[in-house]
Amino acid sequence: MAKKIAKKLKPGVTVAFYGDLGSGKTTLIKFIAKALGVKDEITSPTFVIQKNYKLPKGKLIHIDCYRLENKEDAIELGFLDFLADKNRIKLIEWAEKIEEILPKNVLKIHLKYLDQNRREYLVENIKL
Repeated sequence: MAKKIAKKLKPGVTVAFYGDLGSGKTTLIKFIAKALGVKDEITSPTFVIQKNYKLPKGKLIHIDCYRLENKEDAIELGFLDFLADKNRIKLIEWAEKIEEILPKNVLKIHLKYLDQNRREYLVENIKL
């Protein structure tokens, strides 16, 4: 799944991840980043909010909005600049917290925990 999604991504694209705690957002992002060519270890940016990675062709930013209260927090942290950046692929966890400021053509991935070994995925706007 991650490889299929990664093939659709290019600099400037924003991917919004939705799902409850433990639904697999960070794990899927790790696999997508590896499929894109990230060599570094991918870790959750929950406490630092965002992490940047180099790609063979471009850059990747992994943002985690879990600790944000609202879109104003995101704006204060410079998210509008990140979201407008055409040179990076943006992967955003807990995107519902900043839904109002996401680009209109965002790729949305909804994850649902089924059991310890299974998740359900719904991907919207894969035409990117």
